[in-house]
Amino acid sequence: MVDHAQAAGLSAEQAGASWKTIVYGGAPMYHADIEQALAVMGPRFAQIYGQGESPMTITALPKAELLNTQHPRYGHRLASVGVAQTPVQLRIADESGQDLPLGQAGEILVKGDCVMAGYWRNPSATQAALRDGWLLTGDIGSIDEDGFLTLKDRSKDLIISGGSNIYPREVEEVLLTAPGVAEVAVVGQPDGHWGEIVVAFVRRHANAVVNDALLDAHCLNHLARFKRPKRYVWVEDLPKNNYGKVLKTALRQQLKPV
Repeated sequence: MVDHAQAAGLSAEQAGASWKTIVYGGAPMYHADIEQALAVMGPRFAQIYGQGESPMTITALPKAELLNTQHPRYGHRLASVGVAQTPVQLRIADESGQDLPLGQAGEILVKGDCVMAGYWRNPSATQAALRDGWLLTGDIGSIDEDGFLTLKDRSKDLIISGGSNIYPREVEEVLLTAPGVAEVAVVGQPDGHWGEIVVAFVRRHANAVVNDALLDAHCLNHLARFKRPKRYVWVEDLPKNNYGKVLKTALRQQLKPV
């Protein structure tokens, strides 16, 4: 929709003439994408974050926050998934379930009337997902001093390379700002020396001139050296499910240990 409006040269008023609000979810929008969407269509967007186990009721980032461009942490809030909705409590915990300090990344735990009672006829899965009434989401995130939650990644997508944690989303955000890059998905590939190495699956824009060396240079300007991909795989498309989410499991299956 944004690409179409931009290509057609529509103003924000023209682009939004048919709707008042566009709600997005399923995953956080990449920072570059939401900035472009706001520039093209205006502040008509609102984000929700939830799971099937706590249906669409964990956090929300309302339009009012997107309008508050003068706030000193506007950029951070734009990249977040907002604050806890009324029926829920949030906390960030380590692997043993202990609370972590503000700003530190850990597993997101949710509690409230909207959280499921359990999985149907599956007590073992219920026991693994619920701890003292708290839902273990399997998502990694951090909460700032104002209660804004920022998602890092799914815990299963975390890459551990040379003993260091690397969140694929951070690498993807940087690669998407490189000229010529249309889509990207970052996964870990098993490696005998490092444990895992960072691999980026990249789709170019049509007729774009971009290669491994250009992306390497771009990453070195915006990322710590150990986080940059050690391999780029150029693809015509990325595998996705019916909701449009990239199937990283399918991408990992294409990679062999090195």
